[in-house]
Amino acid sequence: MISTNLELMSFKIALILCTSSTAGYLSSLLVKKVKLANISTWILAFAFFFLTVKFFFVIIHSSWLFNPDSKDFFSFCAWSVSAVYLALQFKTKTRVLGAFISPLILLLIIAAAGEEAGKTLRPQNLQNWLTAMHLFLTIFGEVLFVIASCAGLMFIMQNRLLKNKKLSKMIKFLPSLNDLDRINHICLLWGFPVLSTGIIAGMIFAQMSWKTGWLTDPKIIWTFAGWIIYGFLLHQRLAIGWKGYRMALISGITFILLLLSYCGVKICFSTLHNFL
Repeated sequence: MISTNLELMSFKIALILCTSSTAGYLSSLLVKKVKLANISTWILAFAFFFLTVKFFFVIIHSSWLFNPDSKDFFSFCAWSVSAVYLALQFKTKTRVLGAFISPLILLLIIAAAGEEAGKTLRPQNLQNWLTAMHLFLTIFGEVLFVIASCAGLMFIMQNRLLKNKKLSKMIKFLPSLNDLDRINHICLLWGFPVLSTGIIAGMIFAQMSWKTGWLTDPKIIWTFAGWIIYGFLLHQRLAIGWKGYRMALISGITFILLLLSYCGVKICFSTLHNFL
């Protein structure tokens, strides 16, 4: 009972802190103060800490790793985005990028708050270590691609403002284009193998359990298409040296198309992944 209360309290504190962080990041854009973005980053770090505490209590008192409920699923997505973004802050000085990332984290936490506790996410026949590995690695890989796309979006906007000479007063406030390009590179470099491992785990389970039919599942087709495109981008970057505006534009367009296709598949088609 005590641990349940501590879990709930940790989640509520994380929600309050993430709301404050988002407000701080967006305000930093309005007042053009990087110090405010720095403070917001620390607030987000504390929100991440309390989300971690929440999962500590969840994991030690349940079979969460094999059977996460929908509330904890969205919380894990928020935790993953926070973890990747904060880790990147040790390598780059892109605090203002939080104005794109923090609202996404807040939306995921709000989505988690709106879900019913104990609502099973996956059917009974999908509750095993292979599907758990598939779920968590796929989420983490896609989180890396989301952040790559956010960095790409900011790169495109900032590059356009620079060309139009509209950044004279903001140039010291915004991150360098080199740092944004570096984030795009790091996220692609790590996101592709992580997503690949998650996809392979899912394929092994599907072949063992469903034998046939799973290859034509709409969500699997679109996920594989995204995997091919991001693999192509990573190859072009490493082998040919693509970077900067071209990488930012293509990765951003790819992510938007995959997001639209995901929504379209969910609405228009029957899929083996209807539980997500």
